Amino acid sequence: MAWQYHEDIHHIQLPAQFHNRVSLCEIIDSHLPGYVYLQLRYLLTKCIDDGKYEYTDVDEELYLDNQYYNVSDMRKRHGPAELNEHSQSWALPVDIVRCTRCLSWRSQAAVWPARQRNYGWPDSLTLDRVVSNGCDMVGVAHRQCRQHEFMGKYQWRLSFSRAEIVLVNSWMPVQQIVYHMLRYFMKTERLTDCAGAGTLSNYHIKTLMLWACELKPRSCWVENLNLVRICVELLQTLSVWLTDTRCPHYFINNCNVLDNSFSVIRAARKLMSIDEEYLSLWLVNNYIGQCAQLCPVYISRLFNVVSIKLQNVVSEVIRWRLNTTLSDIWEVVDFAETIIVEQLPRRSLTARSCVWWMNELAKIDLRFCIYVSAVALLHVAHKISRNSLNNDLLDVLSIILGSNANRYCCFSSQRKTELNTSELIELLQKSAVEHLTTYRQLMAPDLCSVVTIVTTDFEALYAYKRGDYQRCLQLSTQNVHKLWNVGHYRSLCSCWMMTLSR
Repeated sequence: MAWQYHEDIHHIQLPAQFHNRVSLCEIIDSHLPGYVYLQLRYLLTKCIDDGKYEYTDVDEELYLDNQYYNVSDMRKRHGPAELNEHSQSWALPVDIVRCTRCLSWRSQAAVWPARQRNYGWPDSLTLDRVVSNGCDMVGVAHRQCRQHEFMGKYQWRLSFSRAEIVLVNSWMPVQQIVYHMLRYFMKTERLTDCAGAGTLSNYHIKTLMLWACELKPRSCWVENLNLVRICVELLQTLSVWLTDTRCPHYFINNCNVLDNSFSVIRAARKLMSIDEEYLSLWLVNNYIGQCAQLCPVYISRLFNVVSIKLQNVVSEVIRWRLNTTLSDIWEVVDFAETIIVEQLPRRSLTARSCVWWMNELAKIDLRFCIYVSAVALLHVAHKISRNSLNNDLLDVLSIILGSNANRYCCFSSQRKTELNTSELIELLQKSAVEHLTTYRQLMAPDLCSVVTIVTTDFEALYAYKRGDYQRCLQLSTQNVHKLWNVGHYRSLCSCWMMTLSR
């Protein structure tokens, strides 16, 4: 991780997701806005007893190499990103960008939260959330410096990806649709491939949209709504930026995301020539038409029938998507549960990994955090039964249970008898069942039209484990009757196979 020089090392507090050993670097601004150097200053080691960090000074003048995280030569790299292609056929390739974390907002972007905003976006709560997330540094030098012996090796780029995620999620639906349409148009027309040494990317489109959301009044997005007109206006703005070789960084003043290495004349002329008629026709053939081809045959055929109005085709596409959305969501939920159960125990469960799971799944659906908590509790109980309670497992419980962790782990090391360990395991399993039941209850109402979810199957299994066979039989009978009456035979099998496997 990195920190700004004015902070006191004695008062740094690290969140639970940090490793037991942390390299602490001082951030030194480079001569180029948006780029820094990281000078290694301290090595932090977490104490086992109290969880605090002890520090050791680094006397040598050492800078962190921007290839520090490039540990795999097998992965395809583009810029700071590494393409991670999964061996499983169902898994999509993932771009991994390794970074150095900065817990505070950078001084180079200090003007951003305080600048004058005439139209109220982002609002004060969003601004506070963005600033509190800090930022990151990714290992890549500025294009002009990559051949330099020192700068090419030790220069890092400031990354505000965390801030961008918060801001994009605060957009109105129409703004998110426009962003998607612009990205799709630029990619399909291959305008992101025609900028020579410097390549236009989705980042330039995102920068365009962030400025537009801040500088345009709400009325431009909601009154007399015309998606094509909005897209044409933004594409022409981008054309002006390309002509002037000027794309202002959204967070950092006096930082140009374009430079002279970009050859953008062709792209600028193409964008400037686009009008509403052209873009409308393009969207019909390349956007709506592609959507129609994903639908069942009876819908896709409509698109090829000249006599049928385009509005009818769009209506059928929308109707079909509305009817299939819940089924798609159920498949995602089922897939997510399977991944959590399979992957969480396979890896070393730590407070850091637990926080990572929570943060990532919270971006999808907060209810998955409850499911992860339940699986983690069962995993901790299993670990305790085989080994014993240790500080790492206590850290995991503190993440999952928060202030309630003490009531599970209030006994001292002198009292870790076999009886106390058994009681702790019982409490953890009971808490896991409570989490799973809550998770089922929260999921059931949203999916009731596509699948019948019983909410007490884990409770029945827990009753069986405790030897309360009467309670188990009662709950199981109720669940079977509920599933049988609605005719979800497939759900009946999958539900109980899933329950027994866990």
